[in-house]
Amino acid sequence: MAGARPQAYTDLIAGLVFALLFATVTWSFLDLQATYIVTVGILYAITAYLIASNLPDTLPQPGLGSANRITMARSIGTLCLAGLVTYAESLGTLGRWSIVGLGTGIMLLDGVDGWVARRTGTSTEFGARFDMETDAALMLVLSALVWAEDRTGAWVLLIGAMRYLFLGAGLVLPALRGELAPSFRRKLICVIQGIALLIALGPIIPNFIAFSVSALALAMLTWSFLIDAVWLLRPRSL
Repeated sequence: MAGARPQAYTDLIAGLVFALLFATVTWSFLDLQATYIVTVGILYAITAYLIASNLPDTLPQPGLGSANRITMARSIGTLCLAGLVTYAESLGTLGRWSIVGLGTGIMLLDGVDGWVARRTGTSTEFGARFDMETDAALMLVLSALVWAEDRTGAWVLLIGAMRYLFLGAGLVLPALRGELAPSFRRKLICVIQGIALLIALGPIIPNFIAFSVSALALAMLTWSFLIDAVWLLRPRSL
């Protein structure tokens, strides 16, 4: 659909309003400092800039489209979680349950955006990338919250950082920038690591269980990335 950009910008402005409203409710409910709302607003501004910078010239529906709006909602929830990282140790039981509840909701919505895109015949490369980046950001934020709550050591940050480290390695080894075929293994491990991090964040979960499930998730993720790296780096016959 031609002229998608102006309408998509309208969606991004609406997203800012929604993000600030959601942040305000969270701020009031958890009795946070006003800087929390400012932090979420800044994070959203950065996110909106990245989205706008990567918008295609045309999209199959007006604005961002129904599927991408669902991804946007997941992204806003992730940003609201990111704003809680600096408060993690002082949130108390209510705050920690709120983190688990919001994180669970975001994960449950994962797949809905893809289903909507397929159902409406509006799947795009932009939408797939937006969904993938939102998933990656959520894993980084959840692992940061596990670390901030002192449930494990700083090594848990590797769960969220692994993809970005892989992308960085691709700058040194161009072969790692090659295209990978869709993989059920990759999707399954992404779900497992999200569930593991949510378990680790549970207020009733002992530290040794939080440590164990996080370590298992990191081991599985490392194994998966190694498989992909070896495949990309192996010599190809001419």
